[in-house]
Amino acid sequence: MRYVVGYSANARGHDAVNLAVSLALGRGASLELVLVVPEVQQFGAAHAPRVGFEHLLNEQAQEWLDQALALVPAGVPARAHVRSGDSDAHALIAAAEEFGADLLIIGATSSGIFKRFSIGSVASALLHASTVPVALAPHGYHRQEALTRISCGLGTRAGAEKLLDFALGMATNRDVPLRVVSLLALDGGDAAGAASAAEAAREYATKHLAAALPGGEQDVREEPKTEVVVAQGRSIEEAVDRLDWEDGEVLLIGSSRLATSRSIFLGSTANRILRALPVPMIVVPSDYELKQMNHSASNDVPREAQK
Repeated sequence: MRYVVGYSANARGHDAVNLAVSLALGRGASLELVLVVPEVQQFGAAHAPRVGFEHLLNEQAQEWLDQALALVPAGVPARAHVRSGDSDAHALIAAAEEFGADLLIIGATSSGIFKRFSIGSVASALLHASTVPVALAPHGYHRQEALTRISCGLGTRAGAEKLLDFALGMATNRDVPLRVVSLLALDGGDAAGAASAAEAAREYATKHLAAALPGGEQDVREEPKTEVVVAQGRSIEEAVDRLDWEDGEVLLIGSSRLATSRSIFLGSTANRILRALPVPMIVVPSDYELKQMNHSASNDVPREAQK
């Protein structure tokens, strides 16, 4: 398994590395830290950089990447790379394709408060174009221990089953519990109506979870511990706030119905969830399938910086 980490020499980059380490520890994954620098050719003649600028830029980038590698514990294989381009998002997507990455990991912008998310231009572009899952670290994310629980936000749109299969596989591979979450925004209405809506959501989630759980004698995997939780509020944000979240937890969500197959498109509901979510979020492309654990694969990747 390989994860590409979009690194920048600031708090956002540190958050991304911390989340990458946490995710890698439970999966035996190696990290490819990628720092994107501007292409020198994009400067016009009137603003051409002085001679030697490109060398100085790459020298500084290598220094920053050395600092990034120092953030990664010795037990996690990691390499670092400088890439150039006029778009950080496009360069990161190209790196993910180059390395055959299973995940792209980035941090929220520094304007996030109370460990909430503030999505910048790079994250926004990735969440509308990436063909591999994108993991978003909240501002101030410092945890480097392996995950303790996976939550899956289950909606009623087409494709929910694929997301649930992905979540179950992820929980099984990491040997952690899976929590299936339904979020209800019930602005007004009577108590009976709210209770009825909650019960319908619970039944829907329970039915799909039961259908997705592995079965049959040919499946030797142990089923993860699972639970279904329905959270209600006057808004999606309030419903998110009413849930209990563990420090070692991530939330999986699927792409909007506007996404084409194997691509991401972050919908309006997911954006609202992000505004209140205190834990990392992983956005999974439409129809994406999780790779199963390969215990014989080697992750003996040297810790080095490469241009």
